[in-house]
Amino acid sequence: MIPTPRHRRLAARLVIGTCAWIALGSSVAAEPPADWPMFRGGPTQVGVARGRLPDKPVVLWQFKTEDVVQSTAAIVGGTVFVGSDDGHVYALRLADGSLIWKANAEAAVRSSPTVLRGRVYFGDEVGVLRAADAATGRIVWQFKTDAEIVSSVNPSGDRLLFGSYDGHLYCVSEKDGALQWKFETQGRVHGTPAVVGQFAIVAGCDEGLHVVRIADGVAERQVLMGGVSGCSAAVAGRRAFVGTFNNQVLCIDWSSGSRQWLYQNPDREFPYYSSPAVNERIVVIGGRDKEVHGLDARTGRQIWSFRTGSRVDSSPVILGDRVFVGSSDGNLYALDTSSGKEAWRFETGAGIFASPAIADDRLVISSDEGVVYCFGEPPVPDESRRPQPTP
Repeated sequence: MIPTPRHRRLAARLVIGTCAWIALGSSVAAEPPADWPMFRGGPTQVGVARGRLPDKPVVLWQFKTEDVVQSTAAIVGGTVFVGSDDGHVYALRLADGSLIWKANAEAAVRSSPTVLRGRVYFGDEVGVLRAADAATGRIVWQFKTDAEIVSSVNPSGDRLLFGSYDGHLYCVSEKDGALQWKFETQGRVHGTPAVVGQFAIVAGCDEGLHVVRIADGVAERQVLMGGVSGCSAAVAGRRAFVGTFNNQVLCIDWSSGSRQWLYQNPDREFPYYSSPAVNERIVVIGGRDKEVHGLDARTGRQIWSFRTGSRVDSSPVILGDRVFVGSSDGNLYALDTSSGKEAWRFETGAGIFASPAIADDRLVISSDEGVVYCFGEPPVPDESRRPQPTP
């Protein structure tokens, strides 16, 4: 039977976690997650959040770790999970920032935690992936690779996928960490693999965008990008969006291997380390040219750019008509997605490499001074505590 457009739409809706287009040129957006359980918010890594934040968010609390924090937080069930270069993963109460537990790692944790079915998964600088109990921080199992793990875990069924600097994409069992397969690339795997249906899609330092079957770890195809990539590909339907160290942002039809468009700053040639945020209209990505770029999702044409004071390695998050992103200049910015104009900023006093996480109407981000910040609606004054007028 020849599939009709209606059949194709119904099939696309079955792809778990897709916040994306059904086909090239047509779009139906899925509901973003209420929690923020992993890097970029969900399996397709489009960096789109749900909920609301005030026009001028305020700092609700801060938590200080003992070293730099480059790990992006996960937020699930009212708990914030974040790694630090001090060799710990912290679980903090979203309500007030108080410590629930901290779990030890052997080295710096720059991998962003992934929270799934009561467990927290994170990698460290010496190449160990750990599974911890989300309620207590107790280590349940661990799996050793041959080099640093910066990639985060992306789940598919009862399997967990992640990359390592030893050049492999790994697939292990959620239950006990047993190796299911590993796929060899020709360079480091820094970014987190996207999961779309039966495929894992990962950009590597070997200049390849790899499409790998999750069932057996066999490559479906490889698309040459023309440059190495340290970012995590955002996938919307058949299109994967990725930045490279060849100073380009690419849109690739991963199902056919064809390039749809290419963007390059006409004035300043610098790499892209930030991972893109994508909705049905716009692609937003930070660059080492000190700019945040807003690109037309269909054509790659630049809609706007916003200049910060330093490189932008933080990955943007879209929330409604605003996009939030950190910069190495020490500021967290909110920009209008239509115009790129600044709507709000907060100065931390230290560079921001981590990316925003947004859930329960709060935004969590960390700085290179090791401080975790939580932003949200200003608290409502308690009228009962105000001095009462003298009769």
